[in-house]
Amino acid sequence: MAEKAEDQAAAPFIPDDRTLLLVDDDAPFLTRLARAMEQRGFEVMSAGTIREGKELARARKPAFAVIDLRLEDGNGLDVVAAIQEARPEARIVVLTGYGNIATAVAAVKLGAIDYLAKPSDADAIEDALLARGGEKATPPENPMSADRVRWEHIQRVYELCDRNVSETARRLNMHRRTLQRILAKRAPK
Repeated sequence: MAEKAEDQAAAPFIPDDRTLLLVDDDAPFLTRLARAMEQRGFEVMSAGTIREGKELARARKPAFAVIDLRLEDGNGLDVVAAIQEARPEARIVVLTGYGNIATAVAAVKLGAIDYLAKPSDADAIEDALLARGGEKATPPENPMSADRVRWEHIQRVYELCDRNVSETARRLNMHRRTLQRILAKRAPK
């Protein structure tokens, strides 16, 4: 019986209400995701900008949220912070097409429970939102290549150096021009 109480204490709180805030500036994706999440029983609110997302977070205090990291008017982490302020127990998933380890760490520190790369389907998003503590994520179908891991490390150091190319190059013991070429390229697969 004591084991059962410990397991329940370790499990995260899953809110009873199914209010869900979606924030993304990709209108077709936002519409498809909103429809899919409504079919899964969520009461969906949508926003296309940081300002709208923050206003909805403060006014409606959603139990769940799916936030795009990079929006036209700023960084989605600002919406994550607003949701955490309005409702600390909210379960937030951050989505991005520009994933790197530094932003994933920042999202989790602000209160996100998971970080998914785009394109993510509604099933993966729902699984992330409703995951219980202690559950292990399924291993990735396509794990990162060594080139991708190197790129992620460079991006992390770049972010930690406040996007200062010279300082990043110095810390990585790399020529500045080489670093600029790497940063200008797309992420390897």
